[in-house]
Amino acid sequence: MDPAIAVDIGRQALVVVLMIGGPLLMAGLIVGLLVGVFQAVTQIHEMTLTFIPKILAIVGMLFFMLPWMIIKFVNFTVNLFNSIPTIAR
Repeated sequence: MDPAIAVDIGRQALVVVLMIGGPLLMAGLIVGLLVGVFQAVTQIHEMTLTFIPKILAIVGMLFFMLPWMIIKFVNFTVNLFNSIPTIAR
């Protein structure tokens, strides 16, 4: 296998991982920032206060994004399997 092909497959895998994980991480980040601002304004410094809203935001995003995520992952896997004959040369 040509090293350029391996690098290209790795690049495609990283792009798919970022596309799949990005929305979930962004939801957690935004909710964490909002809760942090709320804690700073109200001077409530409870460490466990951020966990429940973050979990709910991530689960909500997962609920809405899961079909799209599965389609992206399956398309990448099918393309990878279909390219095996050309890679093995």
